[in-house]
Amino acid sequence: MIMAKIPFACGECHLILNDEVDQCPRHPSAQVSTEWTGYVIIMQPERSEIAKRLMVEQPGKYALKVSIR
Repeated sequence: MIMAKIPFACGECHLILNDEVDQCPRHPSAQVSTEWTGYVIIMQPERSEIAKRLMVEQPGKYALKVSIR
């Protein structure tokens, strides 16, 4: 059985990073974590209530909650 790797999510903006990426391109100094829950794809942030609540301004894949230890 092959285990899928859980991608990192940025602790600052909640952006879910591409495979093998361990630093957020938008917040290079922010901590990242594989401990995140929820998943949302925001295509038009200006029209999205979820984007407003998450304070997301750019389209992308985002975690709803990121746990940083």
